[in-house]
Amino acid sequence: MAIRSRLVLLSLLGVLVLPSREVLAQEAATDLPAGVPDLDAWVERTLETFEVPGVAITIVKDGEVVLARGFGVRRIGESTPVDSRTRFGIASNTKAFTATALGLLVEDGLLEWDASVIDYLPWFQMWDPWVTREITVRDLLVHRSGLGLGQGDLLYWPESDFTRREIVEAVRYLKPVTSFRSAYAYDNILYHVAALVIEEVSGLTWEDFVQARIIEPLGMEDTRVTRASTLEEGNVATPHARIEGTVRPVVPLAATATNAAGGINSTAADMAKWLIVQLDSGRVSGSERIFSQRTTTQLWKPVTPLPIGRVPEGMEPMQAQFAGYALGFGIRDHRGQKMITHTGGLPGYVSRVTMIPGLKLGIAVLTNQEMGVAFESITNRILDHYLEAEPRDWITLFRDLQARRDSTVAARDQSAAAERDSTSRPSLPLEGYAGTYRDAWYGDIEIMEEEGGLAIQFSRTESLLGDLEHWQFDTFYVRWRDRELRADAFITFELDTDGSVAGARMKAASPSVDFSYDFHDLDLRRVP
Repeated sequence: MAIRSRLVLLSLLGVLVLPSREVLAQEAATDLPAGVPDLDAWVERTLETFEVPGVAITIVKDGEVVLARGFGVRRIGESTPVDSRTRFGIASNTKAFTATALGLLVEDGLLEWDASVIDYLPWFQMWDPWVTREITVRDLLVHRSGLGLGQGDLLYWPESDFTRREIVEAVRYLKPVTSFRSAYAYDNILYHVAALVIEEVSGLTWEDFVQARIIEPLGMEDTRVTRASTLEEGNVATPHARIEGTVRPVVPLAATATNAAGGINSTAADMAKWLIVQLDSGRVSGSERIFSQRTTTQLWKPVTPLPIGRVPEGMEPMQAQFAGYALGFGIRDHRGQKMITHTGGLPGYVSRVTMIPGLKLGIAVLTNQEMGVAFESITNRILDHYLEAEPRDWITLFRDLQARRDSTVAARDQSAAAERDSTSRPSLPLEGYAGTYRDAWYGDIEIMEEEGGLAIQFSRTESLLGDLEHWQFDTFYVRWRDRELRADAFITFELDTDGSVAGARMKAASPSVDFSYDFHDLDLRRVP
């Protein structure tokens, strides 16, 4: 899934992570072989610079754990430290687990990568009947379906009462923004289709299949396969975010219907096991494997080309020459080496997984604050060491990058406010806008008169309750009562020829709003 900064850095990079291995569950030494200079100090400086309470870091090399430990604290203002077994939401790094699960079913002979989805889910539909017939299992994973960025995420982001089946059934109402297989646009919703394919073929839910075929064989004993586990007591990192200027704990997203796209919670020690198995083509120990080299080839083979932009000055080592999206992983180059990577973002958690197959090197950085620049600063420091490159002050580079981004967002917000015609008035009295509005894929929202003003409530999403403040003409500013959402929006009402309201369109009020709040994809028609 995606959070405020989770794709910003990807776009900058041109992309837009058993008995013989019981040591994996133990904390490795702080100092790395040959020494990443002052790693502890580097991490502490990163946490302080970007106001991140805690981080868990994993490094594996040549099939062994170099580092699996925590830094900082689980919750701001408290002293309980993060350790190697502290759980974090890994968000969209879950996608690689879903892709691997499909690979296991291919190896079982129960599934084919390039078979049509309707061979397994005959009832499934896309907007276009031709695409419905042609879309394959592989297509579900590679972000080239024609859907727009994050399209349909509003069905479950923030948490709603939609079931997994209802979410997938709604896909047929999502109008594509490009033609099929012609462009890259990151989506989450088709991974939920993949979850139902796994269920149909295996007879197990996505959660039970991933638990039985991946988590348990790898001995990932502290890992949980559902977002709801974030709410459990115990060794769990509390999610944090900057809310109206202050970093504080936030309520985690616990939408369990969408686990296949971003539901796994894991630890530094368990991510070490995952990285080692991925880097060794499914080998768990000795001759024991959970998947073969054939599946690794499929998982790491680029399918969808990604645009390559220019990195900012000072970050030239991060400049990609090629970039593509494979099956649950992004593929690009870094300092002449092939890199397998992915990021993840949820409310209060962001993370990055990185593998350099040529060096048998794997890195995972899990954080409990929404600052992607923190995991980038740490990852790049470690990469510089293992690639024997001249180290750079990545913390300062990313701090300055974040400041420029924040300044750009603030300028755009100020520009929108300056262009507002505050002297204008709505066309109708407030009661003229009240009523039920319906979107084909989401369902109903209500506009209500309330204490001399207007309020809005999304019928399937309890937290999407807000107040409408007149902005200009027939546009109102939607201020959500739950300020943790950070997703205020504009709603513009459309008048019919008789002067009554025919419908409404919405869009985020600021570029800082996470793309998973895809208000702009709604086409709200007033219900007579």
